[in-house]
Amino acid sequence: MLFLQPLYEYIYHHYAAHINHFALIKLILYSLDKTIFYFIIFAIIRLCWLLFIRHRRTLKSEACVWIFSFYVILLLMLTVFRDTYFPWQLTFNFHRNLSDINLVFMKETLKLAQGESMLDFFYNSLGNILWFVPFGLLFPTVIQKKKMLLTIFSGGCLSVCIEGLQFVLETGVSDIDDVFFNVCGTIIGFIIYRVIYRFL
Repeated sequence: MLFLQPLYEYIYHHYAAHINHFALIKLILYSLDKTIFYFIIFAIIRLCWLLFIRHRRTLKSEACVWIFSFYVILLLMLTVFRDTYFPWQLTFNFHRNLSDINLVFMKETLKLAQGESMLDFFYNSLGNILWFVPFGLLFPTVIQKKKMLLTIFSGGCLSVCIEGLQFVLETGVSDIDDVFFNVCGTIIGFIIYRVIYRFL
């Protein structure tokens, strides 16, 4: 880690033995550390871009672009680029058996619901929904179009891309349920966006 190593070591030495799912805490901190690094790169590129363009967004719209970028980077680090820090560390496996992809709707989710730990079930279902709520909430402002179908379609495409990358990078389980929950999160986020836009 480049930024959060002291924090990680403190949490590890004081709380690791008392937290059942410490691997999840480690993943979050590691992903957040990488997000900070790549967000700094984004910030530099974005500021250079703003210096040269004439047509600029409102402060509110520009703030949404920055928040949305941080969110997308963090999402990718948590789901796809879990085990690597730099692009040249990526290892692709294009010879995986397609049978490793779960295309049976709710098959894996029902297995998790019947498992010993309900944390895995809630993380898989509610977690996948909550992670895409910000997409539905911020995307319309970023593209400056208030179209629900475009937002849902874009959220679904991002979800499919994540599942595909998880498959070839072997960093997660490619599951149709994840796409479904992600799209649900996008819809909820867009509804929240419409409510906020209407009353504010």
